[in-house]
Amino acid sequence: MKLAFILDPIANLDPCHDTTVAFMEAAQLLGHEVWITTMEQLSVVDHQAWATLQAVQLEPVRLENGLWVAEEHWFRLGERKLLPLTEMNAVFMRTDPPVTAAYLYATYILDLLIPTKTLVLNNPQGIRAANEKLYALRFPTVIPASIITTEKAVARQFIEAKGKAVLKPLGGKAGEGILLIEKGDRNFNSLVEISTKQGKEPVMVQEFLPAAQAGDKRLIVLDGDPIGAVNRIPTGDDFRGNMAVGGRIAQVDITERDREIAATLAPQLRADGLYFVGLDIIGGYVTEVNVTSPTGVREADRLDGVSIGKQVIEWVAEQTSP
Repeated sequence: MKLAFILDPIANLDPCHDTTVAFMEAAQLLGHEVWITTMEQLSVVDHQAWATLQAVQLEPVRLENGLWVAEEHWFRLGERKLLPLTEMNAVFMRTDPPVTAAYLYATYILDLLIPTKTLVLNNPQGIRAANEKLYALRFPTVIPASIITTEKAVARQFIEAKGKAVLKPLGGKAGEGILLIEKGDRNFNSLVEISTKQGKEPVMVQEFLPAAQAGDKRLIVLDGDPIGAVNRIPTGDDFRGNMAVGGRIAQVDITERDREIAATLAPQLRADGLYFVGLDIIGGYVTEVNVTSPTGVREADRLDGVSIGKQVIEWVAEQTSP
């Protein structure tokens, strides 16, 4: 296969952490061609999606004393080539959020690809339809009590009823801008004003789950089925478990409740072409559905002695075979 990865600048990636690198390594080890580009290098020529691509050769990470270790010079790039993306068997859209105007324009260019000829992970229409906070509201039986609002009075009523809640910007990532507010907080007005940008943008207000202290599980889902998991446990005084803010990583099992949650979401995920997804689960409830560039693969592989990247690439090969 020929695989293209749309990513952030490769020099900025962490080969010991980034799921995108795990996918590229797996593809290379399985004998496939790996090409990279960025969303700024996408074009439309003759009514087709094109990209300025570079072939990449990777020095795979290795496991030493329970930790991934990478070579200092872990990738080599070939010459830039302007190619139609129709030459690729699959395209991985792996640019990190936020979903900006430029990101949306990139998804419109990818819309020009015919899925039966070039598979796009995740489907660009599905990405546009699935804000990572709002999408969870489609599954009320498996999420905690949540509202979306710009109104202080609405947020206050909810927080007073629940006693404690979490405010989440709808476009945030990696725990950025998430606030914990308790009933009677004297900073309530200011916090809501900052989060809603003076009432101009809605935020999610979600019931605080005490189980968050035991960890925020990342359930890794492929084509609707859970294939891996990792627990992210808050450290110090921070209530957030996100890896980006210092959450401690721990091994965790896939439970029957996790499988029940995945089965609940699976039909809609498949319908929307959201093939590779990261579900954030706290206390048996989904708090977010991550569809842009879900992470956690490196950590799950290290803790469980598996290769989720290989499993994903083999699945792609099955979908794109004649």
